[in-house]
Amino acid sequence: MRQIVLDTETTGLNPETGDRLIEIGCVELVARKLTGNNLQFYFNPGRSSSEEALRVHGISDEFLRDKPKFAEVADELLAYLAGAEVIIHNAPFDIGFLEKELEISGRPSFRATVGKVTDTLVMAKEMYPGKRNSLDALCDRLGVDNSGRTLHGALLDAELLADVYIYLTRGQDALLIDAVPTDVGMTPSVQADFRQLSLPVIEATEQEVTAHEEVLVQLDKASGGKTVWRSLLAG
Repeated sequence: MRQIVLDTETTGLNPETGDRLIEIGCVELVARKLTGNNLQFYFNPGRSSSEEALRVHGISDEFLRDKPKFAEVADELLAYLAGAEVIIHNAPFDIGFLEKELEISGRPSFRATVGKVTDTLVMAKEMYPGKRNSLDALCDRLGVDNSGRTLHGALLDAELLADVYIYLTRGQDALLIDAVPTDVGMTPSVQADFRQLSLPVIEATEQEVTAHEEVLVQLDKASGGKTVWRSLLAG
């Protein structure tokens, strides 16, 4: 499944009281790798940003004056997102604005368009309970360079979140094994008989067992408690 890391900037905090989207940034991942097939739109919201929002994103009314209305690019956006897993930090906020814009423009809902929504804030809270889990905090904790983030921007934040997501789910990579190709013309493998071979059994040390269990705990957290060995033990 394609994965789209998405972020938005808005005129304020509440779409139900008239606040609108002013920017959306999307970064595509395929097989957990950046493809460069990204998408970014600025919108003319038809209203000014609140002072608080302006301090966050710094996108002026003058800059947005000649930008398209959301409805003018809604179909292109929906086509880009169709069927994808969408990864968002604090998803209810962004989805609330997207659903409102789609409703106003008479388009299908966001959740009916995408294949799945993953909220990295929920993931981070499960992995780092009691700690700060803002995007900046996660960048610092995971070693993602966010030095260029003096102001919020939807595309920049989506790019940072893509890196954060890869780090949060890095345990999955260790479980991936590349299949050996079976192309015609490959040299046949040699069959060896190891039945008479006696191999020594070297047991893990106590320190190695402890380190192994720590790795399993991290993988269990990264998968949201859905690891196979836990279900087998429970059974």
